[in-house]
Amino acid sequence: MKIPIPRKKRNLSFSDAIYNFFVMITGLTIFSMEYFKNLFVPPYDISEIKKHMDELGVKTFPIVSVTGLVIGVVLALQSQPILVKFGAADFLPKMVALSVIRELGPVITALIFAGRVSSGIGAELGSMRVTEQIDAMEVSAINPFKYLVVTRITATTLILPILSTYVVFLAIFGGYFAIITTQGMNFAYYQQSVVSSVQFGDFIPGIGKTLIFGFIVGLVGCYKGYMAEGGTEGVGKASTTAVVLASLLILLVDTVLVKITLVLWPTV
Repeated sequence: MKIPIPRKKRNLSFSDAIYNFFVMITGLTIFSMEYFKNLFVPPYDISEIKKHMDELGVKTFPIVSVTGLVIGVVLALQSQPILVKFGAADFLPKMVALSVIRELGPVITALIFAGRVSSGIGAELGSMRVTEQIDAMEVSAINPFKYLVVTRITATTLILPILSTYVVFLAIFGGYFAIITTQGMNFAYYQQSVVSSVQFGDFIPGIGKTLIFGFIVGLVGCYKGYMAEGGTEGVGKASTTAVVLASLLILLVDTVLVKITLVLWPTV
């Protein structure tokens, strides 16, 4: 796997920055192609994938639990005065449910996930790279890419949809909690409004795109860590840039996916 190396200078010129940008895009493309090349080649490290799903995903439940409740509460509290002003307070449960399911829940969960997981993967693989542990695996006739990278990317891709679904339900519950404190709406009416407004097709674009977001988080974290160099300073840089790049790519890809999903699954 030959990946181009970015230019490293104290003061990068504009042309150097453009060159490094395309080098990074090329590197991520080659890295993703190598992932799919090794994904279906035996042996399959199922136990290693389960371990990473636990370490990278299950242990993220506490922070995403708080995030989910806060999303629902804040969205309902901020939207309620505006809808009341226009005489549309009855649409508040529907607005909260659709907003959380189709966009806010998946995207915010992915950003929280990227902040915790990309940095961890980048630091872990980066430290293994600078201490020559990856080189030692190659010498020992072990495929480090399949063992270290494929398992982690697969784990992040599979676990993020589960986290997003969990956050969506918590956000809807948080919205109900906010509404009953301001309007006194009973749970039966709130539940009926949410169920009547949400269709199965609303879950497809929202939860479906988290597969792509999870892949991005794992890919960027592994790429930055696997290609790290420069000792402990390089490890820190890999960890930091992994979070920034993963978050940026999530937002950019989401911009494209929103347009696609609105065409395929319109809200009305």
